[in-house]
Amino acid sequence: MDAGPASPIPAHVPPERVVDVDVYLPPQAAELGFHHAWARLQAANPAVVWTPRNEGHWIALSGEALREVQSDPERFSSRVIILPKSVGEGHGLIPTTIDPPEHRPYRVLLNANLNPATVRGLDNSIRATAVELIESFRAAGHCDFSAQFAELFPIRVFMAMVGLPADAAPMIRHWASCMTRPAMPMTFEEAKAAFFEWLGPILDQRSAEPGDDMLSRMLAADMDGRTLSHDEALRLCTQVLIAGVDTVVNFVGFVMVELARSPALRAQLIAMDGNLTPAVNELFRRFGLVTIAREVRSDITFHGAELKAGEMICIPTQVHGLDAAQNPDPLAIDFTRRRAPHSAFGSGPHMCPGQELARKEVAIMLEEWLRRIPDFALADDADVSPVAGIVGSLRRVTLQWAV
Repeated sequence: MDAGPASPIPAHVPPERVVDVDVYLPPQAAELGFHHAWARLQAANPAVVWTPRNEGHWIALSGEALREVQSDPERFSSRVIILPKSVGEGHGLIPTTIDPPEHRPYRVLLNANLNPATVRGLDNSIRATAVELIESFRAAGHCDFSAQFAELFPIRVFMAMVGLPADAAPMIRHWASCMTRPAMPMTFEEAKAAFFEWLGPILDQRSAEPGDDMLSRMLAADMDGRTLSHDEALRLCTQVLIAGVDTVVNFVGFVMVELARSPALRAQLIAMDGNLTPAVNELFRRFGLVTIAREVRSDITFHGAELKAGEMICIPTQVHGLDAAQNPDPLAIDFTRRRAPHSAFGSGPHMCPGQELARKEVAIMLEEWLRRIPDFALADDADVSPVAGIVGSLRRVTLQWAV
């Protein structure tokens, strides 16, 4: 994914709606930070704007516009969700690129394996993983949080759920990164092909000899009198793996940088004594990080803009929680907020089925980290500049503390 040269501005797009933005790395992100850059862009522009980058597309910048796009498949299709559109046309993973009602059987399948009861049963294994990793470096007084914790913790939990060897995680994460970030060694198509080639024999084996893991259960599940075809299984399981090894990994990096800079926030979390659900909800509101898109189905007027059939509209989910019209003082972290609207997990028919698992992982991670390392700061060699991509991330989070 390369933003490429600026495309011509269509005649129906008025000059006041044009903003030259690469949505995978917003202007001034390096100076202001990823979320502050999005908040500034949002505050300075209409609810819907056009950018000539990434082959030219609309961007929903207000929380309300974002929510509408995500929640209205009659006007906005999920057929293509990746920008630029020429790349997104080849995505084809499911159920993210299928509209209702066709996507429903796949969602039922995912929900059955990621429901709250199932996630509650993972408490002990999630906690044991977090404790093991933290204890591996606690006595050193410093760590590369990105490499020694963030890139290991949620992935180990997830790899156990799907019954795949932990040592395959770096390979899977590399392919996932190539499918979600520009200027990577493999193109989107090459990384997708690598996923399919590696995963195909595994799925064949699980179909023949099912185990007690998420992939086996999905392959064996009854879908209105049938089971998943091999092609469906490849496209669904690849999507599951990408989601499982990328989003939480990058989210916790943003969270720990904020906590490293704020003793007051750390003290508030410690005082909650394990009841971190409100705090975790607020952190997800504040640090949304996924930028995807929808395809406009037919010519419509949307928040004053004239959208044409076939055009793309980007939905940077982070701007919903950062919209001051939706959440007062949105850049502030306030653990007393209640029911703060955001789209960290999306909204509408494609709301993330893994949200309960993500919340649980983050809550347990914070509990166990603050129990063992209550006071910490960014290390001198930290590089918290943002990295371009579909999923926002920081280059390197290193931390230090007294021992």
